[in-house]
Amino acid sequence: MREALETDLRAVLNGALNMLGTVEQMLPIAGDVLLHGRAERLPEIRAMDREVDAQEAQIEAECLRIIALHQPVARDLRLIALILKSLSDIERMGDYAVHVAEDGSELAQQPALKRYVSLTRMLERLGEMSQNLRTAIADRDVTRAEATLQMDDEVDDLYEQIQRELVTYMLEDPRNISKALMLMRVGRSLERIGDHMENVAERVRYWVTGQREG
Repeated sequence: MREALETDLRAVLNGALNMLGTVEQMLPIAGDVLLHGRAERLPEIRAMDREVDAQEAQIEAECLRIIALHQPVARDLRLIALILKSLSDIERMGDYAVHVAEDGSELAQQPALKRYVSLTRMLERLGEMSQNLRTAIADRDVTRAEATLQMDDEVDDLYEQIQRELVTYMLEDPRNISKALMLMRVGRSLERIGDHMENVAERVRYWVTGQREG
């Protein structure tokens, strides 16, 4: 019975990691649309987002089946709780990646307001965060999970920097307002992806140790 439970738990954990990996693959596609005007990739990223939604529903149903069938103990329940609570975070990350691509497609139809240096760095950092987070979960590595939280600080700093720069552009020329507001929205979407990764990372300590604080 215990062996069957552990097999089921590994399956749902791997499912959640694969779901996070799908979102991770969406980030460079969103960047390709935003930074290089590759609007033809919109159907691709939207299809991946639908895949994420389907993964969420399947993993949630499997977690509930495990609870009903196996009546898991506290340690196992912590893992199931980590997965169930994190599914919505990962799903929202996919949604925001699509938003970035859609806004990027619209921005590509007119001359760029500025070089997207900070947005490029945000995308790169989010990719690094996702890789780090997947490894932390797979290895039950609390230290690595907490490093993910520190990485999000840079994402937040870049977002604030973008906001300040775009306000300056709007004040200098009102014709920049519409484009600047859209770029602010892109920055906000990327910042929210980082926040959702942070939410997942914060749960790793409790799953591994049973303690909510370090």
